[in-house]
Amino acid sequence: MSKGNDLGFHEETSWRCSCGCELTLHKVAALYLGNRFEIELPACSRCGFILVPESLAVGKMLEVEKILEDK
Repeated sequence: MSKGNDLGFHEETSWRCSCGCELTLHKVAALYLGNRFEIELPACSRCGFILVPESLAVGKMLEVEKILEDK
């Protein structure tokens, strides 16, 4: 995968964690189809909850799956 692919979620969001803490961007590791990716996602500093936006879960990850299948 080239470095030009952006899997992160950089738009500002007003989402809050169920513990009441504001979600801020954190670099997190994602495992998908046996591959590890580091991306920035909104996460709670207090409890560790990570928000995976729908656009990433069903859009970008599908693109990644197709790229990996082509290898």
